[in-house]
Amino acid sequence: MISKTIEVTSLNREETLRYLQCGSVINDDISSLIDICEAQILKVIQPRYIYQAFNIIVLEDCISVDGTSLKFYGKDIKNHLKGCDKAILMCATISSGVDRIIRMAEISDMAQALILDVLSSVAIENVCNQVDGIINEEYPQYYQTWRFSAGYGDFPIDIQRDFLNVLNAPKKIGLCVTDTNIMTPRKSVTAVMGLSTTPIEKKRLGCASCSMREVCQYRAKNLKCTD
Repeated sequence: MISKTIEVTSLNREETLRYLQCGSVINDDISSLIDICEAQILKVIQPRYIYQAFNIIVLEDCISVDGTSLKFYGKDIKNHLKGCDKAILMCATISSGVDRIIRMAEISDMAQALILDVLSSVAIENVCNQVDGIINEEYPQYYQTWRFSAGYGDFPIDIQRDFLNVLNAPKKIGLCVTDTNIMTPRKSVTAVMGLSTTPIEKKRLGCASCSMREVCQYRAKNLKCTD
């Protein structure tokens, strides 16, 4: 794994407004509140990540991660890794401090809490995109799929604990999972990416690769944010 410090110095305003469904023109009060919330997030954010490449073995009912007891079940993850020789297991988080300020806002100002929640999702997406770039740098000889997270489609969410343990994420970056498969800190991502020596069929990126899916107003209304 290439170890590089990841920094987040600003949060994408266009993405924030899109997921808040505010449109491109907003009033000064909302703009000011977003600025305040962004400053709060950037003050406490502590991006951390870890990833590792594994050979994978395609079996009839699952994909086995070589050298571990980890097995991926589900047609969706099998399709995602079709034609791949290896799989990257990665996880990233932006610290428990973010969770804390969101909880505090939920007590006094739900509008602020919503904006903080969306901005923190924009932040973890930023971190994951930077990790993608680092992985590309380390494995330039491979074609790489996009990120696919447990809990999407028929890829079981209850794999999270074993997933994190394989990467030793609780010790290395402080990322854990509860008995109900909720990650702590909450603003965290686990994902699988395939590596192939041959070109990979381009598939449409959907909710599986998006860190905003838990707060996305489009998804809540069974809509899509892209065509």
